[in-house]
Amino acid sequence: MNEYLPGLEGVPATRSNISCIDGEEGLLTYRGYAIEQLAEHSNFEETTLLLLDGELPGAHELEVFDQQVRRNRRVKYNIRELMKNLPSSGHPMEMLQTAMASLGLFYPASDCLTGPEFCEDLDYVHNMTVKIIARMPVLVTMWAHLRRGYDPIEPRYDLSYAENLLYMFNGEEPDPLLADIMDKCLILHAEHTINASTFAALVAGSTLTSPYGVMAAAIGTLSGPLHGGANQRVVAMLDAIGSPNHVESWLDERLEKKEKIWGFGHREYKVKDPRAIILQGLMEKLAREKGGDVSPVFETAQALEKAAAERLGEKGVYPNVDFYSGILYSEMGIPVDQFTSLFAVARSAGWLAHWREQLSDNRIFRPTQVYTGEPVRDYVPMDRR
Repeated sequence: MNEYLPGLEGVPATRSNISCIDGEEGLLTYRGYAIEQLAEHSNFEETTLLLLDGELPGAHELEVFDQQVRRNRRVKYNIRELMKNLPSSGHPMEMLQTAMASLGLFYPASDCLTGPEFCEDLDYVHNMTVKIIARMPVLVTMWAHLRRGYDPIEPRYDLSYAENLLYMFNGEEPDPLLADIMDKCLILHAEHTINASTFAALVAGSTLTSPYGVMAAAIGTLSGPLHGGANQRVVAMLDAIGSPNHVESWLDERLEKKEKIWGFGHREYKVKDPRAIILQGLMEKLAREKGGDVSPVFETAQALEKAAAERLGEKGVYPNVDFYSGILYSEMGIPVDQFTSLFAVARSAGWLAHWREQLSDNRIFRPTQVYTGEPVRDYVPMDRR
């Protein structure tokens, strides 16, 4: 096929049995399980193992995996010293990509990928997966303190993944409700078929680079505002609108200028993103637990969704996962510029599941192009130009 399709829209890039999207029905499944059921009944540790292995684990299997992740939460002091020398004004995603790439220097172990038993060492793949998933939230929360001149908070091993993440952010015993909400957010962001960052992970993985290189490629791709960085833009957009009373005039002006409305529309979904529905429900639950005290930003968001549905609904443009996730994180006290880092923490499960799948039947990616340049021509000497 020589037809050029911008953004590779609709072009299959791989075969996968990890997740599936039905954009017409608003359905997202992980290994066949609807995201709504996983968000209600599962936790991030179990969902991660489901994505990696293909089946819901038994109690013993889950306990072993959970303990492996807990035991691998610490990172060497060299990483902390490296982070201390990064500009404190740097974006957390730039730090995360740098720190992830540097882990390969301190934890080298990629001989499996190029040796005679290429890609058959399941222990290697599993162990590297555990180490990366365990250390992602540690790197993110370390930076939250180091960039302000403070030593990071040591991880705790008696806390769940979500609980420890919140604990390392503020050093306080995590509120059970907030920990539950964070756990659900991690599940919702863990996987989403072959999006831009997952494709970057596949391309990097196909070269047999180390898993740290795979993750660094994915993190760099996720940081773009058209991908994971959108939820940060959503909060800034809602702050700029100011109040529900300003929504309609702001939206009409935006549409007239054909400017992007952050958090709306998705390449896959023609209805409201199922993850956005769950996140909105979590925001409403948090408001109820706080005595009905609804955030002004949340009220503005609800008004914007209603106004946008009247103007854009027939075009299939509805809120996506970024629209409510940023508002929810703000209510939980997470710094705005850390939103995308939390996205990366969650998506590490999906990236590594795809890395594992890629290795099982690997072939380096080498797409073709449609050449639009000059025909063959002769070199022109400098004195004749």
